[in-house]
Amino acid sequence: MHPALGVLAEAARRPNDHARRWKAKTGRKVVGSFPMHFPAEVVHASGAMPVVLQESDDPITVGGAGMYPFFCGYTRSVVDQASKGDFDYVDAIMFGDHCVQILSAADIVRNRLPETQVGFYQLIPSLRDKWSLENSMRALDRLIEGIEETLGVTITEDDLRASIREFNENRQLIRRLYELRRTGAIRLRASHMQHIVKSSMVMDKAEHNALLRQIVDSVEPGADTLGGGLPVYVSGHLCQAPKPAVLDMIEDCGAVIVDDDLYHGYRYISMDMDETGDPVKAIANWYLNRNFGAPCPTRLDPGIDWDGWLLKAVDACGAKGMIVLMAKFCEPHYFYYPRIRKAFQVADVPHLLIETEHEMLGLENMRTKVETFVEVARRRGTPQRIAS
Repeated sequence: MHPALGVLAEAARRPNDHARRWKAKTGRKVVGSFPMHFPAEVVHASGAMPVVLQESDDPITVGGAGMYPFFCGYTRSVVDQASKGDFDYVDAIMFGDHCVQILSAADIVRNRLPETQVGFYQLIPSLRDKWSLENSMRALDRLIEGIEETLGVTITEDDLRASIREFNENRQLIRRLYELRRTGAIRLRASHMQHIVKSSMVMDKAEHNALLRQIVDSVEPGADTLGGGLPVYVSGHLCQAPKPAVLDMIEDCGAVIVDDDLYHGYRYISMDMDETGDPVKAIANWYLNRNFGAPCPTRLDPGIDWDGWLLKAVDACGAKGMIVLMAKFCEPHYFYYPRIRKAFQVADVPHLLIETEHEMLGLENMRTKVETFVEVARRRGTPQRIAS
C-alpha cells in the first residue's frame, strides 16, 4: 500500500477526528453538509473547509430515540452523532431536500445543536424544465448569501472559480485512478477506492490533491488487476458509504468490482464544472447535468432512465453482472429498484440485490448469496452486449 493511501484511509475511517485536527491546526472554519447534491465549492470559496457528514461505525445509542427505527442508518447515525457531541467542531451544517428522512434528521440535528447554524438549501428537483437553470441559479445565489452571512465573509467570482478548479482537479485525479484500475495498471481493492473518495469528502482539497498526485505518479504498468476474478459492477448506496467489509467480502468471493455508481464512488466524481464564465451558472449546470454522469432517483429527469443507463454502464466496463447494494429503508432506491430488476431480467444480465443496514447483521448470509451469484454468472458467460 502506498503511504499516501494510508493517510487517506485514516481520514476516511475517522472523518470527525481528522476535521477536528485540521480546524485546530489551521484556525479556519468547518461547514458540514448532508449528501448528495450540495455544491461544496461554495463553502471552499469562503475559506472554510466543506465536510460531508458521514455515517459512523459506532452503535446508535444516545440518539436512538430521536429517529424512527425504520429510517435509514445514515440519518439515524447522524442524529446519534449530533446527540453525542461528535459534531462539536462544525461551525455550520447545510442540508437539502432530496429525502424526507434527511429533512427529519436535519430538524432533529438543529434541535440537538442549538449553538450551530443549521441551514437549508433547495435546488429544483425537475432538471429539464425551461426554468430549471434560472431557478437553480437563483437558489445558488441565496445559498451563497446565506454562507456569507453565516461565516462573515464575502465570496467573489474569482474565489468560486479557484475552488471549481481545485475540485475539478480532485475529480480528475480520482477518475484517473478508476481508469488505471480498469486497465490493470494499478492494484487497488474496491475498499481502497472507497477510502480515496470518502477522504475527499472530509479533507482539505489541496492536501487531498497532493496525496492523489503521489499515488498516480507512482503507478507503473502491472499485471491484470482482475487476477481471474469475475468482473462485476456495483450500484446503489446513494448517501452513505457501504461498509468496507461488504466490499471486501464481495471481492473475497471471487468477484472484482471494476466500476460503480456509488455516492462514495464514481457518482461523486463523475462530472466536472466549467472553469470559465459565470461560476454560479457553472455550478447550476453541473447540478442539472449530473444525471448524465450518474442518474439519481431523487431528481426528475425524463430523458434518462437509471435502469437503461446501468445496463450500458455494465456493458461498457466489461462486467459480467451487477450487484445492487441497497441501504435498508432508502425510499428513493426502494421506489426505483423494481424498474432496475425488470430491465436486467429482460436483458438477461445477472444481478443480485443485497440489502445493507447500519448494524451490519448477516454478513455470512450475504457471503452465501454472493458466492452463488458469482458461480451462476461464471457459468452463464458474457452477457449479450447492450445496444448503444
